[in-house]
Amino acid sequence: MAKTAVVTGAGSGIGRAVARALLDDGYQVALAGRRAEALAETAAGAEGALVVPTDVSDEDSVGALFEAVRANWGGLDLLVNNAGISAGGTVADLSVEDWKRTVDVNLTGMFLCARQAVRLMKDQDPRGGRIVNNGSISAHVPRPASVAYTATKHAVTGLTRSISLDGRAWNVACGQIDIGNAATEMTERMAAGIPQADGRVVAEPTFDVRHAADAVLYMAGLPLDANVQFLTITATTMPFIGRG
Repeated sequence: MAKTAVVTGAGSGIGRAVARALLDDGYQVALAGRRAEALAETAAGAEGALVVPTDVSDEDSVGALFEAVRANWGGLDLLVNNAGISAGGTVADLSVEDWKRTVDVNLTGMFLCARQAVRLMKDQDPRGGRIVNNGSISAHVPRPASVAYTATKHAVTGLTRSISLDGRAWNVACGQIDIGNAATEMTERMAAGIPQADGRVVAEPTFDVRHAADAVLYMAGLPLDANVQFLTITATTMPFIGRG
């Protein structure tokens, strides 16, 4: 029987790469995201894809996503909690509206999806499953003018640890992947230069997003008695080690 997965933010970037990798590996995958057309592009030509337009910051929308999973497949093996947004701004100039919007998607959205996934996993037979949260290297260190994004990604680490601990009671494993400069639409601007901590604007290297997807596949492929708690994958020479 095919394994089942939910991937949020599946309409582009890392989410699309992960979703396609899972589909290629034989998973049935619910593709969640705000844009139905983009999700359809991810699903194109793939058997086992279920397109479910979803606003992860909305409790009812997330509930409908996981009800669709239950109705179609009866259970869930894997949640890849990937959806996120980035609102640029320093602590001095970021608007409260942008702060709340970032928290709603990057943190509350992950909580809502994890809550529904765990409820499904703990009540199914056999009990259990796995959650992989997309943290980012911003879960370790900030970039300039990224206060909301950095705060939410640090919070994701706490969410991961809490889910990992609480999940033991229901055979639910939870780990986190922190990705630095995977080549996606979001990182295209890096070729033109990114502000650094010392005020310079420097072009940064990227790496093929498929390697990040392969890392998620590795985490997902472990038996539930083993867990990658944290995995960091970056472009080798990007300014992360030694940043600042």
